[in-house]
Parts: sequence; C-alpha cells; structure tokens
Amino acid sequence: MNAFPPAPDTPETASSARDADRQSVRARAPRAAAAQARHAAVTAQACRLIEASDTPPALGTLAAHAGMSPYHFHRVFKAETGLTPKAYAAAFRARRLREALATATGSVTDAIYRAGFNASSRYYETAGQVLGMRAREYRAGGAGAEIRFAVGQCTLGAILVAQSRIGLCAILLGNDPDRLVRDLQDQFPRADLIGGDPDFERLVARVVGFVEAPAIGLDLPLDVRGTAFQQRVWQALRGIPPGETASYAEIAARIGAPKAARAVARACATNPLAVAIPCHRVVRRDGGLSGYRWGVARKHELLRREAAAI
Repeated sequence: MNAFPPAPDTPETASSARDADRQSVRARAPRAAAAQARHAAVTAQACRLIEASDTPPALGTLAAHAGMSPYHFHRVFKAETGLTPKAYAAAFRARRLREALATATGSVTDAIYRAGFNASSRYYETAGQVLGMRAREYRAGGAGAEIRFAVGQCTLGAILVAQSRIGLCAILLGNDPDRLVRDLQDQFPRADLIGGDPDFERLVARVVGFVEAPAIGLDLPLDVRGTAFQQRVWQALRGIPPGETASYAEIAARIGAPKAARAVARACATNPLAVAIPCHRVVRRDGGLSGYRWGVARKHELLRREAAAI
C-alpha cells in the first residue's frame, strides 16, 4: 500500500501541466521543421543523382548518399515525391525519351539509348506504358496511329468518344462539338483520326449509356496515357465506388504520397477519360465541389445521379 496517496489536482498543478505540454509542443516544432527540411533536401539530391546517371542507381546507393537506411530512405522519398525511386527513374527516362524523340536528329534507337535504356529490348518490354504507342508513332506526333472517334449528344451536353487500337483513349464532355474535336487533335496531333463506323457507333452508345448512369459500370478496355504519378492517381480514382467521394488529400494518402494533394488535383484536371476515370468523385476536404475539367455543374449532376442510384 502506498503511504503517499497521489495529491488531488489543483488549479496550480493543472496549469503547470498545461504549461509543460505547451513547452513540449514548442520544443518539438523546430525539430519537426528541421527534419522536414532535411527530407526535402535529401530527396532533391537523390532526384538529381537519378537524373545524372546513365542507368538508374540502386536503392542502396541512393540511401548511402542520403545517410539513411534503404528502408527509411524509400519511405522518405515516396512521401516527398509520391513515387518510389524506381518509379521516379522510370518516369524521368520516359520524359527524356519523349524529349529525344521530339528532336529531328538521330534514329529512334539512338533516342532510346540517350533516354537511359541500356538495351532496346528493355524499352520495348514497357513501350506501351512509356509512351502509349510505338516510338516511331510518337516521334511523328502519333502519325500512323489510327484513332476512331465520334461526337454525339447526351444529357450533359456534347460528348466525344475516341478509341485507339488499345482501347478507349478519350471521353470528352463540353458544349461545343468542334472544340472537343480540336482537343482530340491536340492530344494526338498527327494521328489518323477516323470517323466511326456502325460498330463503333454501337460502342459509343454504350459509353453514352454509362455516362448517363455511371453506376452501371463500363466493361471496356482503356488506353490510359500519363506519367507514372498520373497513372497511380487515376487508378486510385477508379477505386472510389459510385455514390461515394474522397478528398484530394485522401487520394494522396491512398497512393502513399500524403503531401501531394495539389499534384493529385493536377492529375485530376488532366484526366482524358471523363466518368470512366471518375475524377468527379474527388471533392475538397470539407466536401465542397472544386474545379472539374468539364465544368462544376456537370460534376454536381454526376454526383447527384450516382447518389440517387444507390
């Protein structure tokens, strides 16, 4: 039995405890800020090292430069960039390849090697993910790639549906059909845009039916082209069930990049497949509707329809 029972809390002791808590918080704040600054600096240094290397550095090499264990460095890098070091290196090589192909000099093979692919076979293993089309097609601005498309009307206004040899590559909404066609031309500047035949018209009817009632789902292959980060965001959006929403911060957390809410918003704004990649289900943290590539009014109507279908 304790001979000295605890003294009851008094105003003085409670006030002292609160003061101690506040002092502890103030003491931790500079340390947290310093750690955050160091993580940002370490990540920036690692990004420059990846970009300057002919082949992607190993995780252990990057971690050693950062003075961290591989496990801790991997977590820090992903939290800061939204990508793993391996995915960042792949995205950088893809960007370098796009830039090399955009120049008129050298062969496609030369561009592949300059981009950091140490063998052509390594590129061709992932060609679809890197560019979304063959390298020669990309160099020619999509020349030689056939894109079938059709423009129609739905209750949300004008709709354009386009399909590559891989799958649906564009579902665009708007008020002006001509503007939608120009947007498709901007996306595939030198592709062969071909008007839809009766079979394609039936596919378009399925897409329009899906847009009118998103809860029914769309069981068609998609040709989704974007950066590694955009791909991860868009995949996360497809995991939001009809009738539900998520905030930009929640999506950032789901893809393992809790600091990347603004980058998530940018990925939503560049989504080329309306409704099929449901960026309309992403809202502000307080539940309010923010911007939508095809207009906030359409976003509101899509959410209303999905809620009514539950």
